[in-house]
Amino acid sequence: MIIHVVEQGETINSIAGFYGISAERLALDNGIDTQINLAVGETVVILLPEIVYTVQEGDTLESIAVSFNISIMEILRNNPFINDRRYLYPGEMLVIKYEDEKKGTISTNGYVYPFIDMDLLKKTLPFLTYLSVYSHYYTVTGEVISINDMDIIRTARDYGVAPIMVLTGLVGGPQEIIEVIHSILINEDLQDYLIENLISVLETKEYYGVNITTPYILPEDRNLFVGFIRKFSMRLRGEGYKPFITFTRSAFELLTNVNYGELQYDILGELVDNVTIITYEWGFSYGLPPSIVSFGTIGNTIAYALSLIDSNKLNFGYSTIGYVWRLPYFAGTSISQSITYDSAINLARDVNAVINFDEITRASYFQYFSDFEYILRFRDARGINDIVGLVPMYGVEGVAIWNVMYFFYQMWLVINSQFDIRKVIPIRI
Repeated sequence: MIIHVVEQGETINSIAGFYGISAERLALDNGIDTQINLAVGETVVILLPEIVYTVQEGDTLESIAVSFNISIMEILRNNPFINDRRYLYPGEMLVIKYEDEKKGTISTNGYVYPFIDMDLLKKTLPFLTYLSVYSHYYTVTGEVISINDMDIIRTARDYGVAPIMVLTGLVGGPQEIIEVIHSILINEDLQDYLIENLISVLETKEYYGVNITTPYILPEDRNLFVGFIRKFSMRLRGEGYKPFITFTRSAFELLTNVNYGELQYDILGELVDNVTIITYEWGFSYGLPPSIVSFGTIGNTIAYALSLIDSNKLNFGYSTIGYVWRLPYFAGTSISQSITYDSAINLARDVNAVINFDEITRASYFQYFSDFEYILRFRDARGINDIVGLVPMYGVEGVAIWNVMYFFYQMWLVINSQFDIRKVIPIRI
């Protein structure tokens, strides 16, 4: 894999010619048009095919997979442009194998909302181990509010992706969720009622496991929280489900090394089957995004987690979302608007911005002027490559991705070229 950084005057055709590959294939791989004007500083991922097959009349994914002794999922990962269709065109070229040697196996956990476009979901599923569906909510009275997720669960299982129910408190803001979970933790009868309601919902669905997200836990509630997770995990396992847990940290905590939610991570890690540590922000944000945190700090956080949690259970999370601020920036009052990678790149092209790369944070950024001055920060192939490189470096299970509501071509190229994707349930298609 080569990550090419676009220079002034370069085009998809000129870049493809330099590397001796097809411009059409390069554009398909990166999800862009061959005629688009590239932004200076944007990245293009170059993958060099080792084995290519030309589709013949009557070929199917199944027949091609058998011929080359590979899985259908591998064909779909190498050729994502066919992922949302079940038919092939005679004459089209499919990559069977790239030149890159794999570094190992990785688990990938993608977060989605239930309203995801199903064609987009099918395009993404070959790259996933787990699909975390956000979210079932519990209330202050222990009720569990279900969602319309049956199609997502069924489709995920078809592709051999384990669907995970995300369970969190039904609240309107951070303070309310603290109060909701406090009410649950101080009342064992309410805990039992919540767990039984959860089991009742699970009995109607095909979830593989349940992931409880952990907000700030009051100091006086932390021992109670451990007791609740012990009860939660035992009950779930007894019914055949896997207990997961997510610890969230804000960018402020990472920057200052202040942890407002210090929990008994070692004990909690023993009680569940899977642990995710993730820093992410939600939509509009008054806070700081993860992309301004030193990359070394992320590594230090993983190293600290590994001192307490089994590496075979540990995943670390990152965001695929960029952020835009209007300048000047005022801490606590300036609002940042979230933006996808594709929208960020299109904006840079439209305003003729030069994209820069911050070596300290491993994030890309550019400034532009409209009615005001703005700055935008996001992660491209360089930042993603550095992040997933932490998996073999620290020997953790994998990554959790907030979120996969759009298809991030470059991210999947980076991951697929370097890792085999772990599957924990059978494929049904």
